Amino acid sequence: MSLTRRHLLGAALAAPTLAQAQQGWTPTRPMRIVVPLAPGGTADTLARIVADPLGAQFGQPVIVENRPGGSNSVAAVAVARSQPDGLTMLYAPPAVQILNPLMMRNMAYDAMGDFTPLVALMRAPKIFAVRLDFPARSMAELIALAKARPGAYTYATSGIGSSGHLAVAMLTQMAGIELLHVPYRGTGPGLQDVMAGRIDMVLDTAAAVLPLVRDGRLRALAVSTRDKAAAAPELPTIAETLPGYHDASFNYLLLPSRTPPEIVASLNAAMNRVLADPAIRARFAALGVEPLGGTPQDLTAQIAEEVERWRAVITAHGITLE
Repeated sequence: MSLTRRHLLGAALAAPTLAQAQQGWTPTRPMRIVVPLAPGGTADTLARIVADPLGAQFGQPVIVENRPGGSNSVAAVAVARSQPDGLTMLYAPPAVQILNPLMMRNMAYDAMGDFTPLVALMRAPKIFAVRLDFPARSMAELIALAKARPGAYTYATSGIGSSGHLAVAMLTQMAGIELLHVPYRGTGPGLQDVMAGRIDMVLDTAAAVLPLVRDGRLRALAVSTRDKAAAAPELPTIAETLPGYHDASFNYLLLPSRTPPEIVASLNAAMNRVLADPAIRARFAALGVEPLGGTPQDLTAQIAEEVERWRAVITAHGITLE
């Protein structure tokens, strides 16, 4: 059973118990979702999409607070040190618990011990795209070109250790090819250089890449997820060329450790109702992301799976962050 199906099934089975648990806890003050990234990005947008309907269930506002910096560490430390009263949640990209511990020598927080899993929010496919005049028109052709000229072709990312960097590192490892990494400070500058023809290719989120493909400024070759993406069903998957390849941006919510189980259950049930709302699902789909949901136990299992997936890639490539 796929993780997504398991999430949805787990949510359906758990819903009655969790709904009953919600009656035993009601917040008396505003809640907040701390986002470790700057305003305006996909994470910030998604946090704001779920904040209002979540707050409406409890009769309290949910404030989105942006605290970027330190490879997500600034926000993570702030939430880890907050009271375990259900009023403070962390919007967690993969860096918080999955990637930082694998790439950073000195952590300002305990990635697993400082947090309580709440709920999986979304997964988002990435799109592998190339400059318009790039000679390959499929992943198989691109791999053949790269094997013929090791290190001759470049790819842009939003930085060393970014999800795009790791996704291409996994691809090169599985394909047995060498590509030249060109890291940028953020997604936008790298995409600009691919569109201008100065960089050959990019693997980044559908939300960032698909509009440029639709506008005819990039050419898409494939999607990163094991299944075809609802946002671009016409595109093949990388796994059709490299069996076993799978990558998806995976975001979720955490609470501080020692949060009482009844609070976790109430918030989890409320978030599952938010993520099952057709209007919310439509807004997620418009951003090229898939809502998830499920139990805290589902989330714990998926985090563990992601850690093992990326441990192998990061170790093989010796990727570190200072």
